[in-house]
Amino acid sequence: MNPAPDLQTRVLVVDDNADARGFIARALGGEAMAVHAAHSGDAALAALAFFEPDAVLLDVDMPGMDGFATCAALVDRHADLPVIFMTGLGETGHIVRGFEVGGCDYVTKPVAIAEVVARVRSHAAKARLARSARAAVLGSAVPMLAAGAGGQLMWMNDSAAALLRAQGLAAVPPGQLLPAPLASALESLRDDAGPQCARLGALQLRRLTGVSAGVTVVELAAYAAQAAGEGGVAGVAGVAGSATELTPREAEVMVWVARGKTNRDVAEILGMSPRTVNKHLEHIYEKLGVETRTAAVAAAQRGMA
Repeated sequence: MNPAPDLQTRVLVVDDNADARGFIARALGGEAMAVHAAHSGDAALAALAFFEPDAVLLDVDMPGMDGFATCAALVDRHADLPVIFMTGLGETGHIVRGFEVGGCDYVTKPVAIAEVVARVRSHAAKARLARSARAAVLGSAVPMLAAGAGGQLMWMNDSAAALLRAQGLAAVPPGQLLPAPLASALESLRDDAGPQCARLGALQLRRLTGVSAGVTVVELAAYAAQAAGEGGVAGVAGVAGSATELTPREAEVMVWVARGKTNRDVAEILGMSPRTVNKHLEHIYEKLGVETRTAAVAAAQRGMA
């Protein structure tokens, strides 16, 4: 059974060679992927108006706008979009330049479909996670930021920027390294066996994503407010009272559910399986004394008010 359309991996294939383009498109379609094929860089950019890809397979040598120019334009429009170059065997210069203009990977021609499928699925999953995390951070009134594995800021909402300024920490633009004290505090949260919370002066940091996600989403709060259980994960954890408090992991699941995320989104953000999310929700419903997702969200929102 093929996955539902909204769960399919969506791939944009860009190649001026009709035979190669058709072969790859048919092969990926046979893997239950949704594919749009474009014969040029201009056609690929135009396709973005009606087709939102999870990944792009891009030929290097094309007349007019070549693969490098096309990649730069694609990434300029969608910074999270993974672009996988298709290049001839041994063309090292192409590979290096591809990374310089924003490509994330490459495959050599003639392509091996099994390899292409594996790489597309891996990069597409990471891209979906990044989009989900960005939407959660920028769409939340709770102070939140997301950092990459190298300690660089990916996204920060206005509430987080204001809180950092109030704590004397400079807010850096996306792509720049976070201030050293903040980066150090974040690093202490990246070990799954380590703490999920850290303190930086009067600032409380709580990790909301799984360590394996590659993107670390952190909720920020002034320490006094966090200790009092106001809002965020702390508020959710205590919604049922001291006798039936949610575990930290259950609280993390409930935070994302309360923010409108599907079980699949929550699984990707927290680095767990959808089945595990379902199990956590079963325990949450029991602890909160509710039977539906809507009722659980209402209870969580009362606790976060």
